[in-house]
Amino acid sequence: MIAKVILVAALAVVSLAQHYGAPAPSYGGSYEEKYAPQPYDFGYETNDDYGTTTFRKESGDGHGRVQGSYGYKDLHGIERVVEYVADEHGYRAEIKTNEPGTESQNPADVILHANPVVVDQPKAYGAPAPAYSAPRPYAAPAPHYAAPAYPRY
Repeated sequence: MIAKVILVAALAVVSLAQHYGAPAPSYGGSYEEKYAPQPYDFGYETNDDYGTTTFRKESGDGHGRVQGSYGYKDLHGIERVVEYVADEHGYRAEIKTNEPGTESQNPADVILHANPVVVDQPKAYGAPAPAYSAPRPYAAPAPHYAAPAYPRY
C-alpha cells in the first residue's frame, strides 16, 4: 500500500514539473542519443531440398528511408518478387509474380504485375498420398462375463 502511494506521488511530481515547464528527470540520456540511426545493408538467399529459393535484401540510409526486396521461386518456376520503399512518403510496394490465378491490379496503392503460368501437375515431393476411403463401421464384440469360480472345501 505504501509503495502505491509513493508511486502515485512520484508520478504527480513529474506531471506537475512538466506542466510548469521544468525539465523531466533524465535517466541516462535519450534513446536517440545512445542509438543514433546508422546506414545498413543486409541480405540472404536460401535454397531448400524441394527446389525453392527464397531471398531478401534491404538497405537503409540511417535517416528512416528503407528500400529492399524479398521473394521466392519454386521448383515449377512460380515466383513472386516484392520490391518496396519506406520513407517520408510512406510504404510503397511493387509485386511481380507469375502465380496462377493472379491478375495485374493496383489495390491499396500497391502495383501488382501478374503474368500467371499454368501448372499441369505438381511433382510429388515423396510418396503419393494414400487414397482416402471411408472407415468401415466397427462393432466390438459383446463383453463376456462369467461368474468367478470359487474352490469347494
